[in-house]
Amino acid sequence: MTKHTCTLMHCDTMVRNLLPPMRAEMVFRLVQHKGLSQSDAAKRLGVTRAAISQYMSKKRGAGEVQISNELDSIIDRWALAVVTGESDINLCDVCQCALKKV
Repeated sequence: MTKHTCTLMHCDTMVRNLLPPMRAEMVFRLVQHKGLSQSDAAKRLGVTRAAISQYMSKKRGAGEVQISNELDSIIDRWALAVVTGESDINLCDVCQCALKKV
């Protein structure tokens, strides 16, 4: 496998194109699978309850992104991190996972 170098342009693209749909999916999992209320999810994420509602209704973060098994696992770990306050993932994990598709 070719080793990719992290660049600002690549990270910028990931943040704009990949993270919003991932965040929307993570919010959906917090509310639907982890049982958090929209208000509690909003408090934990530092956003408004309206933002959570928009994520849930796909008005925010909507996008055509294919979620691989590895990205799916990262989203699950992200949701768990919001619930527990402990995280072992970072943006580079997301970028490296996305680069595997390129």
